[in-house]
Amino acid sequence: MSQISEAEAVVMEVLWRSHPLGADEVVTALASRDWAEPTIKTLLNRLLTKGAISASRDGRRYLYSPVLQRQAWVAEQSEGFLDRVFDGRVAPLVAHFSQRGELSAQDIAELKQLILELGHD
Repeated sequence: MSQISEAEAVVMEVLWRSHPLGADEVVTALASRDWAEPTIKTLLNRLLTKGAISASRDGRRYLYSPVLQRQAWVAEQSEGFLDRVFDGRVAPLVAHFSQRGELSAQDIAELKQLILELGHD
């Protein structure tokens, strides 16, 4: 599957939350973005061409549903980011956010729990 753009990912988020949806419903869901309707329809067509979504006919309109699962997309995006920015390593990523003071007490507690769980495998 081809890489999806940042704008296409915004449309995907709408479809991941609720589907199937018609183009008009996607336009309504993205009203706060100030994107023109033709722009959103172009993004839907691109996603359809890339195989990220499917379309089924419902009378005179099409209903769109995701084919690409959000979890698979997140995994692909995070691996790409780690590879590009942190040479594929998680520890420097966590250190980066820690040094910038961007880890909350809850984040730290969750990371400690994950490390404990990993140690028991």
